[in-house]
Amino acid sequence: MTASAAQTSPRKRTGNGAARRIDADEIGLDGLIGHAGYAVRRFQIWIFQDFIKTLREVDIRPTQYSVLTVIGANPGLSQMAVAKRLGIERARLVHLLDSLEERKLLKRVKSKSDRRSHALHLTAQGETALAGFKRLAAEHERHIEEKIGKANRERLLQILAGFT
Repeated sequence: MTASAAQTSPRKRTGNGAARRIDADEIGLDGLIGHAGYAVRRFQIWIFQDFIKTLREVDIRPTQYSVLTVIGANPGLSQMAVAKRLGIERARLVHLLDSLEERKLLKRVKSKSDRRSHALHLTAQGETALAGFKRLAAEHERHIEEKIGKANRERLLQILAGFT
């Protein structure tokens, strides 16, 4: 076993004093059990993993999907408006837009009203791709419903609506 493996593999002493590897499910969470933030974060991790798996064939990540969806629904938005609405740091958004532009899914057009900014538009290829992404995202939403139930999914959306 490597030193790093020894550091990441929790050990528990057996009755005879020997150490044995502890499975992740055996590690107590103590007060984390009652923390909403911890539970939401764990569910978010599951959701992102399922989204990435479901949309793997089209190589779209959750943030890319969000950006394309917002631009598709609001052609001509500025980069600043998209960053602010989705809560994405501007520098991170620029990198993300660069990658989507390289894939020919969106284009930046110089703003007519402000020469310092760009209006964002989906390309024809981007519009077609987004329709396919939305079908796969709907499949992902069905996975969430299977995991927590239809009524719980709807209730969760109601609870979280105030944060969007």
